[in-house]
Amino acid sequence: MKAYRVSKQGMGSLVAVAAGLAAGAAGAQQVDTSEWVCEYCPFETGQRSDVTVGATSVSDDSAYFGDATGYDESGVYANVDGNGSYTGDKQQVRWQAEDLGLDSRSFELSGGQQGKYDYSLSYRQLPRHRFDTTESVFVGLGKYALALPDGWVRAPSTAGFTALDASLVPTNIESERRIYEIGARYLPTTNFVVSANYRQQQQDGNRIFGGSYFTQSSLMPGRFDYTTDLMDLGVGYAFDRGYVSLDYHLSDFDSAGNYLQWESPFTTAAGAETALLSRPPTSSFQQVSVSGNYRFAAYDTVLSYSAATGKIEQDGAFLDYTSNANLDPGPLPLANLGAEVDTTNFALSLTSRPFDKARVRFSYRFDERDNGAPQETWTRVITDTFISTETATNRPYSFERTAIKLSGDYDLFDDLRLSAGYEYRTIDRDFQEVAEQTEDTGWGRLRWKPSGLVEITARGGASRRDIDRYDEAYAGSLDQNPLMRKYNLAYRYRWFGELTVAASLPETPVGLTFTSLYADDSYTQSLLGLTDGTDLRLAADLGWTVTENSMLYLNVGWEDIESNQAGSEQFATPDWTAAINDQFVTTAVGLRINNIAEKIDLRLDYTMSDGETEIGLATMANGPSAFPALESDLDYLRLRLDWRYSDRLEFNMNLRYQQFATEDWALAGVAPATLPTVLSLGAAPYDEDSWFLGIGVRYLMGGRTKGTAPPETE
Repeated sequence: MKAYRVSKQGMGSLVAVAAGLAAGAAGAQQVDTSEWVCEYCPFETGQRSDVTVGATSVSDDSAYFGDATGYDESGVYANVDGNGSYTGDKQQVRWQAEDLGLDSRSFELSGGQQGKYDYSLSYRQLPRHRFDTTESVFVGLGKYALALPDGWVRAPSTAGFTALDASLVPTNIESERRIYEIGARYLPTTNFVVSANYRQQQQDGNRIFGGSYFTQSSLMPGRFDYTTDLMDLGVGYAFDRGYVSLDYHLSDFDSAGNYLQWESPFTTAAGAETALLSRPPTSSFQQVSVSGNYRFAAYDTVLSYSAATGKIEQDGAFLDYTSNANLDPGPLPLANLGAEVDTTNFALSLTSRPFDKARVRFSYRFDERDNGAPQETWTRVITDTFISTETATNRPYSFERTAIKLSGDYDLFDDLRLSAGYEYRTIDRDFQEVAEQTEDTGWGRLRWKPSGLVEITARGGASRRDIDRYDEAYAGSLDQNPLMRKYNLAYRYRWFGELTVAASLPETPVGLTFTSLYADDSYTQSLLGLTDGTDLRLAADLGWTVTENSMLYLNVGWEDIESNQAGSEQFATPDWTAAINDQFVTTAVGLRINNIAEKIDLRLDYTMSDGETEIGLATMANGPSAFPALESDLDYLRLRLDWRYSDRLEFNMNLRYQQFATEDWALAGVAPATLPTVLSLGAAPYDEDSWFLGIGVRYLMGGRTKGTAPPETE
């Protein structure tokens, strides 16, 4: 049994009646939703809340384990979680708080009156920790400028940085994201809904920026501060056989400061000691859309549609050609790009059941991006050192994309279903090596259920991506080898197959599932670039209900990805090849026991994951060789005990151990001055293990009485 529900994430696009019609398309009966339109319909009345207060001790500093969790430093963390609700005759309010003592905290408040209005408020915070082993010589001059320390001695290579060791300061690469959201819906009648939603996302912190100077480069911990504001407004109307909605969307992006300034630690040409790097420009996107559906009486058919038009605008001011006052390349042809991109989207889908044993689905989608940015000819200044004799022209990118899909199901017998489908895609581009590209995909599937204990599903198909022609002349204008084929623009033939077997052992509480997938890609018309690739995945899941109070599970997954590519050192025919092989193995096992002792529940989980990448090379000059293998190993162990002291009071203990190690030749042993022409941050491969011990107290307050549940359907 299931009840109709309307998601608050669909504000401005759905009304409650539309949810009932959508379910009706699958054969469910239509229901009267006038008395319950909120996702949080009051199944019970009264008030209830539970709060968990606890503390967690972390054994070691760890950027990896602190990423997205907030547990990045050793020590003790206090924490508060909770949720609650109040339900009256006409009102309901819900709240939920998670990790209030951590940097990964979140809070949400929602409520409303049935059939009248609803609202929601939320806050989410997400910390990101990439490296805590990095060091830098740069000193902040204001928020977006980096300077060299006093006494710094420039040199042509890192070997001459005599003040390096004394100038290095630990600098973590980390950032934070904060999301504020408020939304509401109002229903003046049972057929109309008006909605509004506003969300702001703030991101700030340190990222790794690369500052190049001719043949030298510096990796720098640059500050960034981005803000994105999003707003959605909508009005919807539901009628007997469908609904329609009109929506408006606005997205504004702003980057505080339009450049990053830094001083080069290397010896430079006169006047090029300080350089500027442009940041992402301010931009905005507005869109108006109409969407809805209509249910025909005949053949249980539902038509869904949407149409939208939008505009992207970007007008951030350009930086000058160079910050070197000794060079005079002339004025910029434009002070800012003043770009406008028009977008058009249209989608149509039709789902029908012409008779009981058959279902048919058809869909059409069209997307257009018309980039109206002006084209200009620009002078080239090479790393603030000299003016090039060559010019460059910006190329505004536009495309038109169409997709048509047709699929159907037919029940050959009660236990055997046949499905098939076809998809056609085409894309037309401007200023690309391939102007027109089409892709045809066909697939078939058989689902056999010989008994209530076994179900077997087999699916297979093939796709072919054709191109009208590869424009070698245009590729040459981009200084690209005319024999080169970009993998997303090249001819490709793909075939794939997958098999799933799900079984339950007779008279035994054991469930087994096995899945496998194989895909093969061939780029037979590419001399240079990606030439072929394969992907093989195997997975098995076992669940065993050992007793009424205990359950055991086991999951095993294995994946092998292989690809080959060809290249040319001489800007001619292929003279080297590379073979890349990725393998991943993941195993998870867990045990759940309720009432292992009086009022005590136990949960035990262990996960092991290993990954390895091998890259082999074969060149005409040096023969076969290989890069050192890239490896990652993760072990995760969790033990949780819950003691129900009473109906209202519960104690819990959570013990976790995590170990993560990587082998990465691009980072291992690369100190800030290891590379003669690159001043790095000295980031080290991850090699961390941490213990987490958490103790918490959960208290339940309030109570509830049963109310009237919404209508249900089969």
